[in-house]
Amino acid sequence: MTLKRRRAAEYTVRYLILGVAGAVLTYPFLYMLSTSFKPRSLVLDAPLDLFPSTPTLDNYAKALGSENFGHYFLNSAMVAVVSTVLIVLLSSMMAYAFSRLTFPGKRVLLTAIVVGLAIPTMMLIIPQFLLARDLHLLNSLQGLVPFYVGTALGFNTFLLTGFFETIPRELDEAMIVDGAGPWRRYWSLALPLSRPALATTVIFAFLGTWDEFAWALTVLNDTGVRTLPVAIALFQGQHSTSWGLVFAASMIAILPVLIVYVVFQRFFVAGLTSGAVKG
Repeated sequence: MTLKRRRAAEYTVRYLILGVAGAVLTYPFLYMLSTSFKPRSLVLDAPLDLFPSTPTLDNYAKALGSENFGHYFLNSAMVAVVSTVLIVLLSSMMAYAFSRLTFPGKRVLLTAIVVGLAIPTMMLIIPQFLLARDLHLLNSLQGLVPFYVGTALGFNTFLLTGFFETIPRELDEAMIVDGAGPWRRYWSLALPLSRPALATTVIFAFLGTWDEFAWALTVLNDTGVRTLPVAIALFQGQHSTSWGLVFAASMIAILPVLIVYVVFQRFFVAGLTSGAVKG
């Protein structure tokens, strides 16, 4: 077999494997989308049918018209936007300090952040609950934000630190000669040059806070302060056989995440890879 044919065979096998993996990964999403357009009577009759014979928008109309659905959507939007802004701002400030400044305990703190990434989030539920109780943050949307921010800071700081390390230090030195302090260099140099990494951080932060379920379910009791994931879970319990209705509500909940990804996707890959290797 010639080298050209061998490479063609390798590419064929590679694309075949990727195609199968892509189909496996996208099928649940396509099934949810298809089911959301099926009448209730046809949801379980043909579960593998991705093209409903009689598509309907009734499920979406019922989901949007259900009591407090819009209120839950706004609750999630407010928490996700505020948390994302704080995560991006604080993690970028911490990352700049780790990559550019010298202070006592710098290596120890960065090592502690990396080690902390290995701790499963679910193991923190009980201590977080006790802390929220002592700080009177239970059963409130304001109580979600500090814990969402604190949970996400470690990973995003580590991600941005690697990216900031790739920014040439000569640029900092030039600004220092002009009299710029650390805050000026962070705001006017590091942030404008870090748009790919910041966009990646926005996507991760928004996705993590918008879809978060376990902590919100633990601390929120009143119906008026529920977020959308909690509301959909309870909605499913109230309509256990109306899978089309549940999937329609889930599809509506996915829209903000898709919008955020579409807006920032052109920076996404660059942000993931730029901080992987220094230099």
